[in-house]
Amino acid sequence: MGFFDTLLWPFRQVVSWILWAFHELFSRLGMDPHSGWTWTLSIIFLVLVIRTALIPVFVKQIKAQRAMQALQPDLRKLQAKYKGKRDQLSQQAMVAEQRELFKKHKTNPLSSCLPILIQMPFFFALFTVLNNTAIAKAAGEGIGALSPEHVRSFDDSSIFGARLSDTFLATIGSGSPSVSVIIVALIMIVAMTASQFITQKQIMSKNMTKEALEGPFMQQQKMMLYILPLVFGIGGINFPIGVLIYWTATNLWTLGQQFYVIRNNPTPGSQAEKELNERRAAKGLPPVGQKKAEAPVEGAPVIAEPKTQRQQPQRKNRRKK
Repeated sequence: MGFFDTLLWPFRQVVSWILWAFHELFSRLGMDPHSGWTWTLSIIFLVLVIRTALIPVFVKQIKAQRAMQALQPDLRKLQAKYKGKRDQLSQQAMVAEQRELFKKHKTNPLSSCLPILIQMPFFFALFTVLNNTAIAKAAGEGIGALSPEHVRSFDDSSIFGARLSDTFLATIGSGSPSVSVIIVALIMIVAMTASQFITQKQIMSKNMTKEALEGPFMQQQKMMLYILPLVFGIGGINFPIGVLIYWTATNLWTLGQQFYVIRNNPTPGSQAEKELNERRAAKGLPPVGQKKAEAPVEGAPVIAEPKTQRQQPQRKNRRKK
């Protein structure tokens, strides 16, 4: 077992146990245990379990993103301060001041990437589980919590005529390509990359302040907007269809979760906050963060404040000369 396999072993165990548990549950509920739809539902519920467990990390990500946006004015001032200074001492001083700035706002540039970084081991673990079913099936072995019977069942299962263990690249290079695999894989790749793009675009168009849109943080967001979908789109041709289902379901969860947060708890000063205040105004509610003025209770006695006579200033006797 190589270093990478050793590193992924605990994640592979977790993924295989969750898959086994949901496959058994759906089978006991009357679904065909050898159907691709039973395994597809098991993969989707695997996503629900993992993403539910990552909700606290998602909350930290939202806070980190807002902190990054809040420090953009200070970051621009810092960059203007050291503009044109290329000597080593100036660069070191700028890095040190940036570090203090991130420390002050309790964030760092990598905080917004936490959810995807934590998900990656589970993704690779699922990839190795689903990608090795054919090898395990030929050897009559199980994978983690999945018995040899489960491995055979998964490897033979299909949706719309495409096996969940097949990949676009493998069927193209097989000499006898499966049209079903090609169509299903292409649809899933497009759905995966499109949902990734829309999720990132949603942040940039709705949930960023004007200062953040004009700051250097925006360059990072633009890079992620195009690079991540491109990476997953190209890599998707070698993903088993089961993995494409997993990642598409993950993106859809992220899209829905993010839509809810942006709509109901937007970043202060963003377009989403403006739209939220417009909706609240239409309902007669005050803007976000402002308390509604309490109306007097009908029929309640009005207590008048007692009138007090204003005390006139006393004129002091002038001192006779």
